[in-house]
Amino acid sequence: MEPALSPSRAADFMQCPMLYRFRVVDRLPEPPSAAAARGTLVHAVLEELFDLPPHERTSENATGLLPAAWARMVEAEPGLAGLLHVEEGASVTVEDWFEQAAAFVERWFTLEDPTVLEPAERELYVEAKVDDVTIRGYVDRLDRAADGRLRVVDYKTGRAPSETFEARALFQLKFYALALWRSRGVLPARLQLVYLRDGQVLWIDPTEEDLLATERKIRALWKAIELAATTGDWRPRTGRACSWCAHQAVCPAWGGTPPPLPEDATLRALDPRSTGRTDKRAEDAD
Repeated sequence: MEPALSPSRAADFMQCPMLYRFRVVDRLPEPPSAAAARGTLVHAVLEELFDLPPHERTSENATGLLPAAWARMVEAEPGLAGLLHVEEGASVTVEDWFEQAAAFVERWFTLEDPTVLEPAERELYVEAKVDDVTIRGYVDRLDRAADGRLRVVDYKTGRAPSETFEARALFQLKFYALALWRSRGVLPARLQLVYLRDGQVLWIDPTEEDLLATERKIRALWKAIELAATTGDWRPRTGRACSWCAHQAVCPAWGGTPPPLPEDATLRALDPRSTGRTDKRAEDAD
């Protein structure tokens, strides 16, 4: 067993240690989300678009990729097919759902021009060691300039954060940048979040000091996870996110009783790679 941490699991623990426990240790099922599936679909189309020659990377061709991409997702995970009828308790037709996905794809063309982009990597898996833990994740797009500078780009289908929460949003990209820096020895020149719901771009040009600070944060975070894993003390942290948490019924902060910890709870907590909720799907859903 090799300890590992992804930005989505790190975000779970920072949001609420009990949520980390429910997802990673107890592996409680969560209802499938049409919004999350839509995010994965949009990500798949924006990746596939770059298989076309530059002059064919049009908005029309991109939205035309949606049905086939969705069919592949359903073939790989048949349970997704039933998501198109109910989303957050409201009736959603297949046509409405695809229109919403198409709107995200079309909005991307107002933010970036794919005819002049030639990504060096797409859906790039990155990993590196920070002390005893492997940090890892998937980069949506890695651009390389003629002079070798790297730009890390991540698509988001959620809402852009307010200024108060920008640092939290950028932590995921700094996590990736640290993995790239430690594994390739190259400091990315720019980190860029592209918000497709409201058409905003958030970016930062990281310094070595930024990534060293991120490394220190990951070390401290991992020590906190190790402590919770060895003591079994997973304390809930209440906040706005509780309103859409799938586990309120068993959360002690809401009067619930968590299930008994499994015998291999410590091992699960320190190696969360086999949870039902994949890290890639979680990141696409943000």
